Amino acid sequence: TGRTHQIRVHMKHIGHILFNDARYGGHEILKGTHFSKYKQFVNNCFDICPRQALHAKTLGFKHPFTQKEMDFSSSLPQDMALLIDKWRNYISNRELE
Repeated sequence: TGRTHQIRVHMKHIGHILFNDARYGGHEILKGTHFSKYKQFVNNCFDICPRQALHAKTLGFKHPFTQKEMDFSSSLPQDMALLIDKWRNYISNRELE
């Protein structure tokens, strides 16, 4: 739609703020703040990905002059991939407890 913060506003509205999105509250540790290991883990994740975790894998539109369909794709940035791996490992280890 071209609205700058639309997806971020909608995600916050449904209770799923984007990781490390300072404007909409995603830079805060919302759960488990009294568990120091969890707090340390999340702070480490903030350091790994020091920006909002929002990525467009694909983007497409019709060129305004030529009307040609334009399609672009982009791999997941390394910091986000590392962040996802870190959370997967964390969850896997918690399931073993």
